[in-house]
Amino acid sequence: MMGPSQSLPELVAAARANAKTLEDRIMAAQSPDGGPAGTAGQTEELRAATVALEAEAVDIFTLFEARMQHHFKRGPFSRKLTALLSQSGQAALAERVHQYYLVINVLKHGKGASYRELLNAPGGKFAVNTSQDTADDDGAASVGLVDISFPGFFAGLTETILDASRFLEAQ
Repeated sequence: MMGPSQSLPELVAAARANAKTLEDRIMAAQSPDGGPAGTAGQTEELRAATVALEAEAVDIFTLFEARMQHHFKRGPFSRKLTALLSQSGQAALAERVHQYYLVINVLKHGKGASYRELLNAPGGKFAVNTSQDTADDDGAASVGLVDISFPGFFAGLTETILDASRFLEAQ
């Protein structure tokens, strides 16, 4: 249970534990033990675990924004954070925050400006799906637009969140 009394690092730790379970489910669904690959059950399990992992990523980033918003008067948190990091000589962290912000935005809102920016980013860090067969038939328009199921995505996201929060708290 994530309550307001928990610190951001505690919330991140809980999210990481949930994500690890989901990543394990995704790996198991991708590499079956003995059964034929691509069965309907495997496909559904892979989809369910992926949707849950995407929701976990959106939730922890949203919590991060909510917990850290007080560092800025008003306006778009991630843009202001990225600008502050850049001005403070933290260009690498600013770029990480921006890239994860774009991914989370795509997961939340589907195709739009963030999706196009990820798609057109030279040497993009994330696999962006350009096919038309992404799952938008059940209202989850963002599912599959950006692949976050690979090992290390969630760890990178949460490490970036913790690094940025430590930076803000030290201001």
